[in-house]
Amino acid sequence: MASVRFTVTPTKAEDLPGLPDTSPEISSRSGTHVRFGSRESVSRSEPPSDASGGVTTAAGGGGTETPDHVNMEQGDGNSKIASVYINNSHGVDDDDFYDRNLALFEEEMDTRPKVSSLLSRLANYTNLTQGAKEHEEAESIGEKKKASKSAPPQSPQMGTFMGVYLPCLQNIFGVILFLRLTWVVGTAGVLQGLCIVFICCCCTLLTAISMSAIATNGVVPAGGSYFMISRSLGPEFGGAVGLCFYLGTTFAGAMYILGAIEILLMYIAPDAAIFAAKGLEGEGAAMLNNMRVYGSVCLLLMSLLVFVGVKYVNKLASVFLACVIVSIVSIYVGALVSAFKPPNFPVCMLGNRTMNGHDLVDNQCAKTVLLPDEREDVNVTLPIAEPNTTILLTFEPTPTPTSTVTEKTTYLWSRFCQSTELNATCDDYFSTNNFSRIKGIPGLASGIIADNLWSSYLSKGDVVEKSSLSSSRGVQSASTQQPYVFADITTSFTLLVGIFFPSVTGIMAGSNRSGDLKDAQRSIPIGTILAILTTSVVYLSSVLLFGACIEGVVLRDKFGDSVKGNLVVGTLAWPTPWVIVVGSFFSTCGAGLQSLTGAPRLLQAIAKDNIIPFLRVFGQGKANGEPTWALLLTALIAELGILIASLDLVAPILTMFFLMCYLFVNLACALQTLLRTPNWRPRFSYYHWTLSFLGMTICLALMFISSWYYAIIAMVIAGMIYKYIEYHGAEKEWGDGIRGLSLSAARYALLRLEEGPPHTKNWRPQLLVLLKLDEDAHVKSPRLLTFASQLKAGKGLTIVGTVVPGNFLQSYGEALAAEQTLKHLMDKERVKGFCQCIVAQKAREGISHMIQSSGLGGMKPNTVVMGWPHAWRQSEDPQSWKTFIHTVRVTTAAHLALLVPKNISLFPSNSEPCTDGYIDVWWIVHDGGMLMLLPFLLRQHKVWRKCGMRIFTVAQMEDNSIQMKKDLATFLYHLRIEAEVEVVEMHDSDISAYTYERTLMMEQRSQMLRQMRLSKSDRERERVRWSFDDAQLVKDRNSMLRLTSIGSDEEDDTDAGERDRAVTGDGSSERHRRVQMTWTKEKTSQYRATHSGCSTPEGFRDMLSIRPDHSNVRRMHTAVKLNEVIVNKSHDARVVLLNMPGPPRNPDGDENYMEFLEVLTEGLERVLLVRGGGSEVITIYS
Repeated sequence: MASVRFTVTPTKAEDLPGLPDTSPEISSRSGTHVRFGSRESVSRSEPPSDASGGVTTAAGGGGTETPDHVNMEQGDGNSKIASVYINNSHGVDDDDFYDRNLALFEEEMDTRPKVSSLLSRLANYTNLTQGAKEHEEAESIGEKKKASKSAPPQSPQMGTFMGVYLPCLQNIFGVILFLRLTWVVGTAGVLQGLCIVFICCCCTLLTAISMSAIATNGVVPAGGSYFMISRSLGPEFGGAVGLCFYLGTTFAGAMYILGAIEILLMYIAPDAAIFAAKGLEGEGAAMLNNMRVYGSVCLLLMSLLVFVGVKYVNKLASVFLACVIVSIVSIYVGALVSAFKPPNFPVCMLGNRTMNGHDLVDNQCAKTVLLPDEREDVNVTLPIAEPNTTILLTFEPTPTPTSTVTEKTTYLWSRFCQSTELNATCDDYFSTNNFSRIKGIPGLASGIIADNLWSSYLSKGDVVEKSSLSSSRGVQSASTQQPYVFADITTSFTLLVGIFFPSVTGIMAGSNRSGDLKDAQRSIPIGTILAILTTSVVYLSSVLLFGACIEGVVLRDKFGDSVKGNLVVGTLAWPTPWVIVVGSFFSTCGAGLQSLTGAPRLLQAIAKDNIIPFLRVFGQGKANGEPTWALLLTALIAELGILIASLDLVAPILTMFFLMCYLFVNLACALQTLLRTPNWRPRFSYYHWTLSFLGMTICLALMFISSWYYAIIAMVIAGMIYKYIEYHGAEKEWGDGIRGLSLSAARYALLRLEEGPPHTKNWRPQLLVLLKLDEDAHVKSPRLLTFASQLKAGKGLTIVGTVVPGNFLQSYGEALAAEQTLKHLMDKERVKGFCQCIVAQKAREGISHMIQSSGLGGMKPNTVVMGWPHAWRQSEDPQSWKTFIHTVRVTTAAHLALLVPKNISLFPSNSEPCTDGYIDVWWIVHDGGMLMLLPFLLRQHKVWRKCGMRIFTVAQMEDNSIQMKKDLATFLYHLRIEAEVEVVEMHDSDISAYTYERTLMMEQRSQMLRQMRLSKSDRERERVRWSFDDAQLVKDRNSMLRLTSIGSDEEDDTDAGERDRAVTGDGSSERHRRVQMTWTKEKTSQYRATHSGCSTPEGFRDMLSIRPDHSNVRRMHTAVKLNEVIVNKSHDARVVLLNMPGPPRNPDGDENYMEFLEVLTEGLERVLLVRGGGSEVITIYS
């Protein structure tokens, strides 16, 4: 393999490594991502005299190698430069990745590339082509490879006119223009028709302005509107609105197919109907069945065409667009021609009622006609324009003396009279009104627009009437059996809005083709807005032309029955109605193909984003990327629209979906503008947030105006998709506007919370849960987080924190791993909150820092939850319980509440609800109401919901226990808390020998551990020995509790002096009758000699003569007496809530404090020690 040398000037280095994939959008034309390589070293030759900086290669071995085969000097995973001197004048074996002027930054060049290399890659960057073109290119990729394997990809060259303007025109002009706009004008009138068109066009114009701002704020890849909305509003809104837009596009395909079939069966080939109507009643049902059959076949053929190859659809697009343009031009020419020579489309009227032209079988708009008896060379002239009841025939027969004239009935007579006889009984309205003929197309100069200005809404089954004609009303209303033109649906302004709006959709066609445009950020706004302005002018002028040229009854005749089944808009066309018929048929077919082409690709773009798990399969397709599965689903959904079979019912459905999409486009632009995010820098500057909000308001109003129940259904569908993505979808971070809105709202809320301290009514525990991790980064007490979730019930702030020992620079990775562990545990326990890991040399320092720094503003934690240090007596490391006491002091100094669950492993999990039992509260001292509030919060959770609540308080000798019980019951009543109340009397009793001896042992042990430094083995024996002593004391004490009742008279008879003499060693003194063991100096020495097998060290013999501190004796007495009362009353409680005493001010008594707490909670299965934060947390006021 020949080596390659690059000759580079010292001042300009060409970078071999590629550009990193710094954003999801940056990729090459072929789809291959380019990344920065590692520091590859390339040998340099002497700098040439040429300053051009060109790169030349020297071939060796008879061949030339590409730069991919450059020889490199590999080091420890990265290439090393040969010379470490910055001022190397020769530059031999230097690394060309680094410029000499950038040696200061060379250690970070692998992650922070030079600007020159970044710009060189961006200059060659071209975006992927969108829409169907990349699939078309993929189909012919084999031919391209054969033609030129090394040909560079051509940059897109489409301009504004071909790339945006014409595609938008083709997508906006649709079936509604040809099939329903005349009916809308005739029903709503010219004025309201202009209002409908103006509102809809304003909606799309404002949406186009917002869309232009978004589309010019960066590159819009495949997905078009979905990409814009999802990247602006987040994956939840993007997925919901994207699917709605997909459904709208799919139903639009169904609507276009139904329109094409309607043109085919009603105006091109009426005889092709499969189902024939049995009587006039079944005509509508037969037509719907024909639409279903032909529509399904047409959908199948179109789907196969799209499946076979998109390039055929793209090639036909220009033909379909030409059909649309020719059809529209023919309408304008026909309107102008009608001013001089109106086309002849007479309409038969009975009184002021319009007759169905299909029923004029004999072409006679009359009741009777005069016919000669003998047909002998008779020249007949029919005065069609004369509105006579009987048509008088003028003829010139051969002079015969026997020739006579006979009056005959017409076909219409037989329809109204059920007989052909002149003396038959006829319909009242038929008998009292005469037939007449009016012009269906009076022409532009006729002044008919005055009659068409006002609306004429009809109910289903009403006859289409001309109000300016006189008529005598019959007693009976018109029957559907009679040959009138009837309204097929009940019309209203809102209905017409929903039916017309699809004719202004399609404004996203330009943004969907941004990859094909030479300058997308210039072409999209100009082309889209010009297309909307053009179509708006066409629609508004069409409303005026239709109202000024066509008779009102013909306009209100949806299917052209009055003009013998001609397409109404076709009657105005020049030179023949077939121009419109054929042109509209092909244009609707083309629009249907475009919908079936675009909808699957939109679904594929949503599926590939992986935000909706169950749609992942639709992201797959053929080898060339063709979305096969998405096309299949699109065809199935479109078939649902085909089965509806009514254009008027399908149009409001897709109106809802399109309006929802446009609404969120406006919302996205308004949010980005108001939030002023740094990345919001659109090139299109003619936008304003007020315009976006106006467009959003119009969209929302149109949704409810056109069909309020469809609007609600569309919103429910979008809401369900939103919640599904929120809970089950993949988490995406796209820098969306909703996240920016959340940040702004959070900032506003935090600033509001800072205005003052929270009121008592708003107080709720904002938890800081302190967890400890073991050596394997596993949480030691995960049930602590379970308890926190039960206490919070999903409300308020929860911060889960831990301290990682070590130095931050070396332990940053461990902190990240610990944070992930906490997040997984929070997800498992369904705790909504935040994680905080602090790296500190000492655990107590880290906890202190966490308590001081956790939270932000008014969202700081007010309650600390920490576990009890288990086996603190046996622990070789005293730091565990010292850290515990230090945390208690820190929380007290910070005025935070403290919750310490003891025996946390015995607390119920979220899957173990308590079916019965009590939550017992021992209210010893007032701490702001924490003891009252916590049981209420616990009972909100399903685990504790069925537990009752009991509140105990302690009465001393001087207290009135009966009055205390009444006052406590009244207090709970005002607090709206249901609980049982009990007052426990604790009589003043002397300090028992057990209390005294327990205190003495505690102090002796503390003194011993302070003064002697034992070896590991000695310390182990010491721990076992004292544990045995404590166990004996507990055993004796528990047996004593079972023998006596609480507060008995025996305690009152105890003599303190006798107890004192017993403790000081007077062997003749009387022992306490309940305590069967009293520790003396001699007994202690004997016990130690028996159990330890070794004598006491000489230096500590005086410890056995220690007299316990009087304050410690009193504290131990309180702990013992309270424990006796609590164990007796609450031994069967599910959990006991108890006031937690504060630590001593003197740190020398910390170990004694732990002993006091241990004695206070002995014999209880589940205990929650509660220490208030110094503020009231519950109130009786509303």
